[in-house]
Amino acid sequence: MGIWDKVRGELIDIVQWIDDTNDTMVYRFERYNNQIKYGAQLTVREGQTAVFVNEGKIADVFQPGLHTLETKNLPVLSTLQGWKYGFNSPFMAEVYFCSMRQFTDLKWGTMNPIMMRDAEFGPVRLRAYGTYVVRVSDPQVLIRQIVGTDGRFTVEEIVDQLRDLIVSRFAEIAGQSKIPVLDMAANYGEMGSFLVQKIAPEFKTYGLDLAKLLVENISLPPSVEEALDKRTSMGVVGNLAAYTQFNVANSIPDAAKNPGGLASAGAGLGMGMAMATPIGQALAGQQPAGSASAGTPPPVPGAASYFVAVEGKQTGPFDMQTLGSQVATGRLTRQTLVWTQGMAQWTPAGQVQALEMIFADVPPPLPPNS
Repeated sequence: MGIWDKVRGELIDIVQWIDDTNDTMVYRFERYNNQIKYGAQLTVREGQTAVFVNEGKIADVFQPGLHTLETKNLPVLSTLQGWKYGFNSPFMAEVYFCSMRQFTDLKWGTMNPIMMRDAEFGPVRLRAYGTYVVRVSDPQVLIRQIVGTDGRFTVEEIVDQLRDLIVSRFAEIAGQSKIPVLDMAANYGEMGSFLVQKIAPEFKTYGLDLAKLLVENISLPPSVEEALDKRTSMGVVGNLAAYTQFNVANSIPDAAKNPGGLASAGAGLGMGMAMATPIGQALAGQQPAGSASAGTPPPVPGAASYFVAVEGKQTGPFDMQTLGSQVATGRLTRQTLVWTQGMAQWTPAGQVQALEMIFADVPPPLPPNS
């Protein structure tokens, strides 16, 4: 064995990368002056790819396995080096290991609200966030376009760019989809899938593959959500009059413990019952009993109006024109009890002097047969 063979045997090298991190995408194998010896053993593990770079140019790419670095294994690099006398001396090259595994649980979200027009609420501001998964699909493109000469390139160095890209495309899709805000939760899965299809080609330009994207939440501003909560609460309550009566009834035991005792509870119950009916009618779009309907104007100021007793129930008040119409239809007769402000009690309409004019064209009752 010659002396050179002996020295060369002592210089046999092992080129490998054992990744003990969870965020490294590309790692440059460190060697003094980037010298790699003849016959060096290159170990590329599963989930890795090794890329040889010579004088700034990508030369050879190795997939998982054990490789002996000889001229026949480095065709591109051998051509670039221009070895004329065989591969018997150290050569200069940079070796970049790329992690081909998936990088999971990467976060994306809107830093500022997204303005969009909703069919139900009008202009609204939305916030959204979720997670996504990427992996290196083309190590050569990633090194050329992103990594450069970085000795250790981590996923944190590119997530901001990826997040901005996702948010930008999400804003476009949310605005164009015309999905109502309240229905977006039912479409998270479809929106995530559509985003992947939309963004995947742009990730390819970085040498990355967008494996999955999830939309986890889409939310409105706190003030709008508070208003929605109140609206939902009203829907759950249903009949507000019954709900008020229920709450008043529940307060009786506590009221009985107060100095006023059950007397105070009874007064509170009466007040609650009195308030519940008009409040419930107002929320239902009804008018309290005895008031004019929503489409009927109130009586002319200064003109008398009368309440009319019909089948033992109070109706009205009615102005003189309405009372005249009731006389013509027979609903109001001289015997019908009426009342207006200033009268001491309910009185037959025929005995009220102010109402004589509306009975002028109505004949009096026939006398009994003698």
